[in-house]
Amino acid sequence: MSPLDNLAREKAARSDASPAGARPFAALVARFAQDTSGVGAIEFAILVPVLLLLYLGALQTTMALSVAQRASRAAGTVADIVTQQPTVSKSALSAMPSVANAIFVPYKITGMTLKITGIQIDASSKATVLWSWEQDGTTAYVAGSAVTNVPKDLNKASSFLVRTEMGVPFKLISFGPDFLPSGMNSITMQRQYFYRQRTGSSITCSDC
Repeated sequence: MSPLDNLAREKAARSDASPAGARPFAALVARFAQDTSGVGAIEFAILVPVLLLLYLGALQTTMALSVAQRASRAAGTVADIVTQQPTVSKSALSAMPSVANAIFVPYKITGMTLKITGIQIDASSKATVLWSWEQDGTTAYVAGSAVTNVPKDLNKASSFLVRTEMGVPFKLISFGPDFLPSGMNSITMQRQYFYRQRTGSSITCSDC
């Protein structure tokens, strides 16, 4: 028998000695490794949630900035209107939330809070509450109580200021009731403005 015949017989013996099904399994693994037909679908499934979060985040940021700008404008507008009056009353002040809501259009604001305070500054530059009004019709601060947060450039002796304080809740977009931690599904934007009276030395409130 020739050496070539012996080599062929040894090769056949080694092939017969391999485990049953080893070659089909190895071929299946090789074919699976080379198959790229589902790569696009897998990449799409991974990227869609990320892209959706980015889109919603950008949308929410844009809406929040818009509401914040309107909150500043609303608080300033209310103070500007009040300082143009020589005297005010609860009925006149009760119309101010409607003025503010008109500025927030097209956004619908629920739970907005508004406080308006008349601040008298005496000859020694001491600021105290002359009158105050809260959105629910009650008195926001005790008359005669000290006001400590008047800006330095506005704290002038023998003068008068009107302060508006506005709180605007903004609800965050959520995928479900438990998506955000408790207490973090909304934020409140706080705005505060001080304006001087336009005419006279002060502004009185007849029934505040």
